[in-house]
Amino acid sequence: MTRQLLQPPGLHPAPGFSHVAVSSGTTWVHLAGQVALSPEFEVVGTDLYSQTRAAMLNVQTAMAAANVGWEHLVRRTIYTTEPTQYEVITRAVHEVTGGAEDPPQTIIGVTGLAIDGLLVEIECTAMRD
Repeated sequence: MTRQLLQPPGLHPAPGFSHVAVSSGTTWVHLAGQVALSPEFEVVGTDLYSQTRAAMLNVQTAMAAANVGWEHLVRRTIYTTEPTQYEVITRAVHEVTGGAEDPPQTIIGVTGLAIDGLLVEIECTAMRD
């Protein structure tokens, strides 16, 4: 699998994401939206930072099961009740990804998520050979 991330000069700077991913490979991996839930089905954290970090750790667990790493991601969508707090979200994402290049990403504001108390849900798409 190859992935080339692009930041076209005619677009605004992309804080915490890439504008374009060009990928090639043979297997698509679609990860369900992950939230800040423990294996015991309890909400982890009460603030956006801790919940984003917990959701990203759940994404990492799902990725490991599919044998993909951060370098295989070609898309990330973040649903949150606090969409203007992208700097908080980006800081938590980067803490978990350890500085891996960010794939194209969209942050979508929502009025609520499936379980009371959840502030963020993160879904990703990856490609591998």
